[in-house]
Amino acid sequence: MDRLGTYDVVIVGGGVSGLSTALVLGRARRSVLVVDAGTPRNAPAGAAYGFITRDGVAPDRLVALARRDLAPYAVEFLDGTVEGARKVRQGWAVTTSDGASAAGRHLVLATGLRDVLPEVPGAREAWGRGLLQCPYCHGWEVRDQPLGVLGSSSSSLHQALLVRQWSEDVTFFPHTLDPLPEDDERRLRSRGVRIAEGRVHALVPADGDDGAPRALRGVRLEDGSVHPCSAVFCEPGSDAALPLIDALGCALRDDGCVSTDDIGRTSVEGVWAVGNAADPAAQLMPAAGDAYRTAVAVNALLVEADCAACLDAEEAVSEGV
Repeated sequence: MDRLGTYDVVIVGGGVSGLSTALVLGRARRSVLVVDAGTPRNAPAGAAYGFITRDGVAPDRLVALARRDLAPYAVEFLDGTVEGARKVRQGWAVTTSDGASAAGRHLVLATGLRDVLPEVPGAREAWGRGLLQCPYCHGWEVRDQPLGVLGSSSSSLHQALLVRQWSEDVTFFPHTLDPLPEDDERRLRSRGVRIAEGRVHALVPADGDDGAPRALRGVRLEDGSVHPCSAVFCEPGSDAALPLIDALGCALRDDGCVSTDDIGRTSVEGVWAVGNAADPAAQLMPAAGDAYRTAVAVNALLVEADCAACLDAEEAVSEGV
């Protein structure tokens, strides 16, 4: 087993929120270890949008740029999946699946989450390209095209009204929400959103010149009819559960993410959560901003602990004289 020593902070997850946390702590001259499994939530997307100065950058490129920013500071990286954690005198010790271990006085969970997609054939293949979640992230790229919204959650109606901002050609597929309440139908129709009654049978891919699936051609209903759509928006479920979180015993929210206070502190002492691990709706910029605030709070507690240790050492010397 490789023992990597003790750090001020161990961050589990090397996406935008984890690296933002590392940047602030590194600049505060803290020793930081980032353990990253290399499976970011936004990996299926071709580009990340809405991040000022980096609009349209591929997700892996964004991470590479962030890692480059960390080069001057005391931030180390370890590739691996953290599967276990235990309380130790210095804080928390974590162990990866290949046997490496390290300890941190504080532990930050930037582990993201897994999107739980609707059980519709073609959904997984189209995710991040033709099946989308956030209109603010991807609406501009499909503007003025025929768009659909899949009724998959209580927020789907609002999503359909929102998507209408990017196109005049929007169809709402109630799917599991069928039949819609009359008031909801009136709201959709008042904005010119069509309603396709019946359950969705499958998403129909649009093949490129090389035969590979690219975006969507349409939505097939159970009656066999196909409604043309270049993209479909939906609200997936979320699942932040991991063996590590189970081992730590962090309290979870009703939506399956880690419960935190307003500065990212979890129910477990010395353990924090940032980004999508704590908020499924956090986009890149707010996730980075919240991580910044959490890093400041972590450093403040480390400063207090350092001060207390100095005072204890002074008292021990005085008593020994």
